[in-house]
Amino acid sequence: MAMNLRWLSAGPCWRAVRGACGELRAYGELRAWSPRCAAGRLCRPPGTACGEQSRGLGYGPPVGGGSRLRTRLAAGLAGLVGLAAVAFGHVERAEMVRKSSGAQSASLGRPEEEDDELARRCRCFMAPPVTDLRELRRRPDDMKTKMELLILETQAQVCQALAQVDGGARFSVDRWERKEGGGGISCVLQDGHVFEKAGVSISVVHGNLSEEAAKQMRSRGKLLKTKDGKLPFSAMGVSSVIHPKNPHTPTIHFNYRYFEVEEADGNTLWWFGGGCDLTPTYLNQEDAVHFHRTLKEACDQHGPDLYPKFKKWCDDYFFIAHRGERRGIGGIFFDDLDSPSKEEVFRFVQSCTQAIIPSYIPLVKKHCNDSFTPQEKLWQQLRRGRYVEFNLLYDRGTKFGLFTPGSRIESILMSLPLTAR
Repeated sequence: MAMNLRWLSAGPCWRAVRGACGELRAYGELRAWSPRCAAGRLCRPPGTACGEQSRGLGYGPPVGGGSRLRTRLAAGLAGLVGLAAVAFGHVERAEMVRKSSGAQSASLGRPEEEDDELARRCRCFMAPPVTDLRELRRRPDDMKTKMELLILETQAQVCQALAQVDGGARFSVDRWERKEGGGGISCVLQDGHVFEKAGVSISVVHGNLSEEAAKQMRSRGKLLKTKDGKLPFSAMGVSSVIHPKNPHTPTIHFNYRYFEVEEADGNTLWWFGGGCDLTPTYLNQEDAVHFHRTLKEACDQHGPDLYPKFKKWCDDYFFIAHRGERRGIGGIFFDDLDSPSKEEVFRFVQSCTQAIIPSYIPLVKKHCNDSFTPQEKLWQQLRRGRYVEFNLLYDRGTKFGLFTPGSRIESILMSLPLTAR
């Protein structure tokens, strides 16, 4: 596999050593994810129900500056919709969280629907879907339905894997609502045996982009057809940042999202975005090769050009300009992906979500019992400081979200580590 790691060894901040955490304990039952769900046909790994794999994913031709519009909006999706929500309370539970018994029963619809396949799938999620089940049943082939179910499955799968590895702490679950439309589900494991902080959040939101936001889009070359100065939009995605305790276990970040904007003439703009990247405190080349190879295999199912393109995009994006450093060892990153078709791009995103657990969990298991010194722990805290600097100064989603009315601040800042220097 062609992977250039030379820039990682150029400075004193990257040193390849070994390291670890305490002994794992048996993890109690994660009540939102039963063994039956994990092994049964209804709670499939994300994307396993998709059709045959596609080839030749790429970018459609820009129309009237549409590419720049999509880049601007998709870049700010994580902040706008709170793709990384966090529950700061000490709620020791991981069962489905309900806003009210009436709301939950209403979402199930008629009695005969309460035990259909959709309802059974939903029992395996960390909380009920944001969208009412009756609405999901009405539009089973709509991309918004497919994507919401995919991100819910991804969230549950990742939470299950992390909880099993940690063996001590449990996920707190916060199901929140956005007054402008939609909401999300935030799952956070904190102060565990292995993970200092692990957040996995989904958001499903809708509403109108403000006139101010539309003006920003126009400034980038898109003449948007607004109605009463607003643009209806729908956005959804899953996002996670995982900060282990052990300085020799790397931090991982992933985010996969879908966005639609409807113009006044009924024309709908849509695109997917996302990616996955690794940030080790100490470089281990074997770990880097495993991580990149796993992502490459997922990309290669849909075209040989995708991994090189998205790897370079990731390398270029996660760069701390004022330090002259990259944030980590990269991975894949893409935005504005809208061709050749919704279904083909969706299948690509499914493959990417399936690669999350096998790319990362083996690395956690490999290093969770390594030894480490106080000096190595201090170095981890300093490298986390770089993580904070990037997210607050350069990350487009964070900046866009912080200046968007109605955004959820806790969601936007979930990516920050619990401790740093």
